[in-house]
Amino acid sequence: MQYPRVLTIAGSDSGGGAGIQADLKTFAALGCYGMSAITALTAQNTCEVRSIHSVPPEMLREQIDAVVQDIGVCAVKVGMLHCAEIVHTVAHAIDRYVLPHVVLDPVMVATSGAVLIDQRAVETLVQQLFPRSAIVTPNLDEAALLVGKPLTSPQDMAEAAQALLGRGAHAVLLKGGHLPGPTVTDLLLVHGQEPIWMATPRIDTPNTHGTGCTLSSAIAAHLALGASLVDAVQRAHDFVAQALRSGAAVRTGHGNGPLNHGFGPAPMRILPDDAPA
Repeated sequence: MQYPRVLTIAGSDSGGGAGIQADLKTFAALGCYGMSAITALTAQNTCEVRSIHSVPPEMLREQIDAVVQDIGVCAVKVGMLHCAEIVHTVAHAIDRYVLPHVVLDPVMVATSGAVLIDQRAVETLVQQLFPRSAIVTPNLDEAALLVGKPLTSPQDMAEAAQALLGRGAHAVLLKGGHLPGPTVTDLLLVHGQEPIWMATPRIDTPNTHGTGCTLSSAIAAHLALGASLVDAVQRAHDFVAQALRSGAAVRTGHGNGPLNHGFGPAPMRILPDDAPA
């Protein structure tokens, strides 16, 4: 018997609200066994990112090799990849091990506004990782950077999602939380299928740090548990809404606090030996 094993390839958030810390909390809350390959160390809290220290590509490769060769992987969440060399390292690992169910969260700007990726890495990420990922999950700011224009309406979202499919993505979850209004609407567009709009009432809270990390990690966890892509996205969407709602009134730090990942943790799931690895 085996646990559903989910690997996060992302940056470390010393404040614990985003990055691999949020990813591992999400995996555990959904009954999965979490593993990590760290791409960068950050000194940050709920207010700011003070500094970023890059992990050498060779060290990232060794982390991935160590995990995959021994434990195996059922799904992968890819987050902060701040330079082109790190992007290449991840792409090569996906090919080398035929890593399944890759969920790409193109982390480019922190909630605090800090830029987390250099310009050369953006195009490399599109070319190298869009075609290798099951789904790409940008927010509006990230999607605007990728398509080269601001997104200010649902029509803009639909056009941007289609444009990202045209750039090699197999599926796009475009997160609409930055649009104003009492409702938050996300768009799921899968190649060859009709668009799916997911709307939830906006939750009045400053505790939104790590929302995107949590969502992409929850998608990966549900894929590892055997859900279809559409079901995984919808279940992850519900998980984030509940995590936001249950932590809305809690104060952690002086800025954008974290979600409540532990609002209703599931027991660790156990899969049969013939589950994919």
